[in-house]
Amino acid sequence: MPPRALCLALLLAPSFAHAAHLERLRMERVDAPLYVDTAKPRFAWVIHAEKNGTVQQGYRLRVSQEGKPVWDSGEVRSAQSFDVAYAGPALAPGSRYQWQVDVHTSEGDASATSVFGTALDASGWAGAQWIGKADAASLPAPLLRRRFHVDGAVSRATLYVAAGGYADMSVDGRPVSDAVLSPGFTDYTKRVEVVTTDVPLTPGDHELGAELGRGFYGMTNTNVWHWERAPWHGQPRVRALLVIRYADGRVARIPTDTSWQQADGPTRLDDLYGGEVYDARAAAPSQWNAAAVLPAPPGQLVAQMEQPIRVTDTLAATEVTEPKPGTFVFAFPRVIAGWADFDVQGPAGTTITAHYGEKLLPDGMVDARDEHHYFKAGFQTDRLTLRGGRTQWHPRFSYKGFRYVQVDGWPGRPDLAAVKAAVVHTDVGVTGHFDSANDLLNWIHQAAVDTMLNNLHGIPTDTPMYEKNGWTGDGMLGVDMFLRNFDAAALFTKWERDIADTRGSDGVPRVTAPNAGWALDVHAPTWNAAYVIVPWALYMHTGDRAPIDEHLDGIARFVAREDAHSPGGIDDTELGDWVSPETDPSGENAPEDKKVAATAYLYRMERVVADMQRLGGDTADAARFDAMAGKVRDAFNVRFLDRTAGVYRGEGDQGYRQAHNLLALGFGLVPDADRARVAASVAADAKARGDHLDTGALATKLILPVLTATGHADEAWAIATQVTFPSWGFWRANGATSLWEHWKLASRSRGHYFLGTVDDWLFEDMAGLRPLAPGWRRFAVQPALTGWLDHASATVMTPYGEASVAWRKVNGHVEAEVVVPVGTEAEVGLPGRKALAVGSGRHRLSLP
Repeated sequence: MPPRALCLALLLAPSFAHAAHLERLRMERVDAPLYVDTAKPRFAWVIHAEKNGTVQQGYRLRVSQEGKPVWDSGEVRSAQSFDVAYAGPALAPGSRYQWQVDVHTSEGDASATSVFGTALDASGWAGAQWIGKADAASLPAPLLRRRFHVDGAVSRATLYVAAGGYADMSVDGRPVSDAVLSPGFTDYTKRVEVVTTDVPLTPGDHELGAELGRGFYGMTNTNVWHWERAPWHGQPRVRALLVIRYADGRVARIPTDTSWQQADGPTRLDDLYGGEVYDARAAAPSQWNAAAVLPAPPGQLVAQMEQPIRVTDTLAATEVTEPKPGTFVFAFPRVIAGWADFDVQGPAGTTITAHYGEKLLPDGMVDARDEHHYFKAGFQTDRLTLRGGRTQWHPRFSYKGFRYVQVDGWPGRPDLAAVKAAVVHTDVGVTGHFDSANDLLNWIHQAAVDTMLNNLHGIPTDTPMYEKNGWTGDGMLGVDMFLRNFDAAALFTKWERDIADTRGSDGVPRVTAPNAGWALDVHAPTWNAAYVIVPWALYMHTGDRAPIDEHLDGIARFVAREDAHSPGGIDDTELGDWVSPETDPSGENAPEDKKVAATAYLYRMERVVADMQRLGGDTADAARFDAMAGKVRDAFNVRFLDRTAGVYRGEGDQGYRQAHNLLALGFGLVPDADRARVAASVAADAKARGDHLDTGALATKLILPVLTATGHADEAWAIATQVTFPSWGFWRANGATSLWEHWKLASRSRGHYFLGTVDDWLFEDMAGLRPLAPGWRRFAVQPALTGWLDHASATVMTPYGEASVAWRKVNGHVEAEVVVPVGTEAEVGLPGRKALAVGSGRHRLSLP
């Protein structure tokens, strides 16, 4: 075998392991959903087979209800294994179905089953009213209850819940599920999410209960984003229905109505930003009144398809300090989003105050200040009043960003176990993994994962401590690494609808989604681009084109309008390359011409829209947007490209700006003849800065991939592994456990992911794993940094199953183990070498 040829060795497995089997059965990209509101839902499955070269040859789908056939696709000769649409008769609302898929592969047949439930229609909800507390000025969280009797064996009991705010549901005092901060958060004038849970019931007397939290629905704390005066604002309210199906065929319904009772509960105040006030002495109210019927939120009821928020971990404190007498500070291993669990004994009436923060002040106290967002009723603070004896408590309707909890008023001296930290976020599966021979790169990846999870609460947020808002630019920059690392497609599909919901009469989305009417008087196509980029990212990473089909008309109108409002093809923005190293740590644009970034993003949006139009077969509109993009590209180069120097410059720039040149290179704006010189200018500037970047959020995403792709992998490596300011290593050297909002030590937030998009480069260039076709139907395994590292590995969950690479250097060669899911193929090799196409299976390869 020629020593420099690409060598492929088959990993043999025992013959009994060759048979294919099915995994990951899903509907609408969700595991066994119980409230599907799509008329023709889509099925998916993953084929697992040990034998290399296995292919799907066909499938048969069958749907049944209580053993009776509903739909049979018949034998379908196709390799399609996801987004296979239901094509049978209309599904009955509020019903449960079983489905089975039989798959034919080159290695035999495989079969698996799952279930799904359909949404209630208007008649299904009949009798279920919106209830809560009538007193608009009353602050305590209402408790609701309804007693009922079960008079026989139950085959299934299903609870449907919609809420304005949050609804903690219980049966006989026990939570019906482990979901928290539920249901999900939306623009309640447009959509209200419904969650569905199966509840075990035995014969006898029971009590269905609820405690309602304000969330973003009924916030009372004054804040800069105007949540306290949202158009939907009011007391929290719930609409629920418990449907009991008896074994003998009878059906009983327990709806929310005036037969329910209501009382003020022990949560005397709850606010997502301010925290909670809890009086344990009021946990068992003696006075109950009839619940009030309240107006329904204006939005339509829709399924909550994103995963619920849950407590995913509990961290023990690492130390307790006493910076001043009677004040105790609990420190935890890392910055998290969540809340503290308190376990305390003391006299009745004792009040403990807890302040949460991500960092400490010089005197050892917790930095829980907020000097910008006008929280008049407090910020990140809980107050717990004891009932006497032992009290165990945690907040239920607010979460905080923190690493430290400062407690005052504790009776005596707390021990280390008295306060624990609960990690709380949308419970997306962690589906991507990265590892390497370099500890700093591994730290960067883990910090990125933790920080992203800290910012998933039904939407991608921009800090769990200060804002909790869905800033569109942040989510757009992070969407690739979210989808690569997590099972987050359903959440981002939901968030794209949130973005669409923010559009005004001009069709332009706002910079935060959902949005309560906070206009922020800025023109920001760099942030608005999320409306365009997010559905394209979903298509590339998951193969799902439904978000494109759903939003393309609005997207096209928005981008055409943006083009029309860009004189001579040059756009402008109020939000440019935010928080570059020389800016104020509280947040500021880079000292450069923002028209460069705005015009680059206009061009990128036009190119993406043209590709979306082509995907739908609309060649005329595709050509129209291609023509727009061509004019913008020409104008961009005339205005900003210094052809003599081979660099891009804007008006008012403070010296050479890496961002200008990276955006031009990364978005394909640079003429071919000038690409090498422009790329060399970026590398030379970074080298002159001592191997440092000089980028904010927009260009940090591009600097390492662009340098690597243009022949400057050495400089990319030097920047990535830098440990002095500004760099990721600088954060780590200064005790960071998460990603920060700014490069400087004075960074306001230490829980912000948009400067952590280096994670894209770790997967795609360091490990070498990147999609080449939508849904990873084809993907590359082409590590680009083998000269600087001994080994690296990465795993990504594709719609076809898990794709992975693990490479290491052995005797001057690179050896790689590659896993290619059934239904896909990989192009494997090193940069500059001819790649080998590899089919499904597990392969060991030697790369010269």
